[in-house]
Amino acid sequence: MTRSIDAAGIALAETAAALYARGWMEGTAGNISIRLPGGETALITASGVSKGSITAADVVEVDIANARPVHDGAPRPSAETTIHTALYRLADDSHAVVHAHPPYATATAILAAQRGVDTVTFTDLEIIKGLGLSDPSKVVVPVFDNHAHVPLIADDVLDRIAADAPPVMLIGNHGATTWGPTLDIARNRMECLEAMCQLMMLVARS
Repeated sequence: MTRSIDAAGIALAETAAALYARGWMEGTAGNISIRLPGGETALITASGVSKGSITAADVVEVDIANARPVHDGAPRPSAETTIHTALYRLADDSHAVVHAHPPYATATAILAAQRGVDTVTFTDLEIIKGLGLSDPSKVVVPVFDNHAHVPLIADDVLDRIAADAPPVMLIGNHGATTWGPTLDIARNRMECLEAMCQLMMLVARS
């Protein structure tokens, strides 16, 4: 298990640094997790750490059932840990979650919150295929209210997202979250969501 945790920690650090370099995890914002072998715990980035300088030591093993650190004396896990663990509980094939603030997806989440809508629909975009849906002609992305008390967002996720739902979501005035069977796929889906939001905003300006 130690070897698995070490490898997962390195993968989290590398992915976080790459997203930071793109401007998608500014300051200490953003968080990433990986479900560990056995399925009952996950490794997540620690709170308050710049994703541009994060290392494999800046991660925390948490219990998926209650979102609490498994080991005493561990760093404080991300403030959004409960959202990650909610997504793991919803789908057994979810093994990685990425939360970031890519600019177009975040702007789309802000506009959705301003307009009071709880979904954003994309149709007939080639990039939808990157989400791995059975019907890639359309995707309805849920938008969640951005509660200051993050567990309330996690409760909303558990209430609204079905096991077969698209593996992407927006949080109003906040950012985006994606998930998948591997960390690479979860990251790719974040890129696809950002591309969809960018394309729609560019078209709206024309």
